[in-house]
Amino acid sequence: MASSEVFCTLCHEDGSSKDAVTWCTECEVFLCIDCEKHHQKSRMSKDHKTMPRKDYQKLPTFMKEISSQCKDHKKKFELYCTFHACPCCVQCLNNKHQKCQELKPLSDILENIKSSASVQLLEKDMTVVKENFEEMIKYLNSRMNSNNVQKLKAAETIRSFKKSIDEFLNKIEEEILTDLESKHSNLNSEMNTLILQLEHRSNQISQLQGEYSEMTRLATELQMYVGLKETEKTTAQAEKYIEDLKSDKIFDEKNLEVTMSHSLLLIPQDVKSFEVININISKFTLQIKAGRKDQAQSLIQTFPGFKEKPSITERRARKMDKISRRVLHFIDKIYE
Repeated sequence: MASSEVFCTLCHEDGSSKDAVTWCTECEVFLCIDCEKHHQKSRMSKDHKTMPRKDYQKLPTFMKEISSQCKDHKKKFELYCTFHACPCCVQCLNNKHQKCQELKPLSDILENIKSSASVQLLEKDMTVVKENFEEMIKYLNSRMNSNNVQKLKAAETIRSFKKSIDEFLNKIEEEILTDLESKHSNLNSEMNTLILQLEHRSNQISQLQGEYSEMTRLATELQMYVGLKETEKTTAQAEKYIEDLKSDKIFDEKNLEVTMSHSLLLIPQDVKSFEVININISKFTLQIKAGRKDQAQSLIQTFPGFKEKPSITERRARKMDKISRRVLHFIDKIYE
């Protein structure tokens, strides 16, 4: 449920507005102080789990969209269809799951979900991904500093050479420095663009870590179950993004070098133009932590025959992948 109300749901339905203090995870309603007292005394609801309203509002948005009730039949989920990998209410059995044989109590699926190994593994995966982003940003900033030094050295070489050929070098100096500036600018533009992408990804993981922490502390078992899958997908997307950057050799070192024409040294008057600014590429030395070999495999059990819609975080990650591919394409075009 994605409600942003701060009023008691029951009182609001009766036309009055009272501040809510509690959220019932079973009834999925906000309760004021008075309604909470009745709720705790009622035989039907005295064993329901509740949480402070402020804690509920700390849950990620997609968590609050998760309901323990079937949207089609307005009944509580009680079973889990392993074939379709989805929770079901009793009425769902007659409508959509008549031929499904692998049905289990939902409580069995959700049992001990917060203390499962999946939670710790996923948390570790997010930490590794976050650290990789930080290392890549640090590495690229270092490379930019090196390129700045290389630029200065190249400019110094060019200006020193100018003194030996006087008028001729004066004529072509502007062209050479422009070429140098252009290539240096392209290098900076390439890495700045990639840094922005990495910082955005890194911020996403930071946000996800915060949401994950609140989820493990405050979410219901069903919310935790769905949340693990959502978080896992985003983490796997980030891992794949890193692997794609590695495989595409994005971090190969591109060094600015100046090469003076031998003909220019001998016969300046016969030389019309020459290439002096080169980008020398060597394999990157960045150390990126490897993810688990089974990272692509789901930590939460899923089953064939059920096509899930992309999650909010997954759609966000896919959008970032498209942007990243455009950046890589742009970089390739620069150095063709």
